[in-house]
Amino acid sequence: MGALLALASAVCYGVVDFAGGLLSRHIHHTAVTFFGQAGGLLLACAAALLMPADAVHTVDLLWGALSGVGSGVAMRFLNRGLSTGAMSVVVPVSAVTGVALSVLCGVLVLGDRPGALAWLGIAVTVPALWFVSGGAAGAGKGAADGLLASAGVAVQYLALGQAGPGSGLWPVAAGRVAAVLVLLPDAARHARRLKLPPVRCVQALLIGAGAALGLVLYLLAAQRQLLAVAVVLASLYPALPVILGVALLHERISRRQAMGLLGAGVATVLLTLG
Repeated sequence: MGALLALASAVCYGVVDFAGGLLSRHIHHTAVTFFGQAGGLLLACAAALLMPADAVHTVDLLWGALSGVGSGVAMRFLNRGLSTGAMSVVVPVSAVTGVALSVLCGVLVLGDRPGALAWLGIAVTVPALWFVSGGAAGAGKGAADGLLASAGVAVQYLALGQAGPGSGLWPVAAGRVAAVLVLLPDAARHARRLKLPPVRCVQALLIGAGAALGLVLYLLAAQRQLLAVAVVLASLYPALPVILGVALLHERISRRQAMGLLGAGVATVLLTLG
């Protein structure tokens, strides 16, 4: 059950990244990110109220808030990267590196002991990223934002995984509050960009709600199985936006990029199996 929930989380994030990337090409990425987190806050609070919690502890809310800080950072740089770069580059970079960082932090901080396959996956990540960023002219555009987003992805998953099951979904709601607060300064600097047509505003809110649903599913998965397994399964989401980006947007990838993306896929599988 935990594996299915983690994979469902990956599907949610895959759809959200694709939709958010498209929207970021029509309106400023700051608006997509800020209204997205606001939509996530609405859904997370509604879900938390519907799901009973045995005991909401402050420490669990703090873990959720730290996860939200990671979410805010991740989505800010991810949407900025998607507004200028190809989905087939930005999303895999953020995901694979985020998984590797999560595994390393798990080893150094949480005492996890990955197997040989997981370590091999981490080793494959480095050349994969080099190939992804070193393709044809302009192919690596947005890859730097993907790398910055990956740090937020790691914090998001690791911190939320520490929340106890007794707090229900309130850690997710606390995280959405923290994410909105983290993004407020950037939103204030681009206040004019936040004046959107109603349709665009609703789209951004729905995208954020989808991301929050992905986090809810991930939290439920992490409560039912090993954190490392839940992280890597939830991080399989790049497959969907890459496929949609190539199929629907006719994004072209060079041979070097193809090798890098293949390496990223292999690394993700190895990390999952390890």
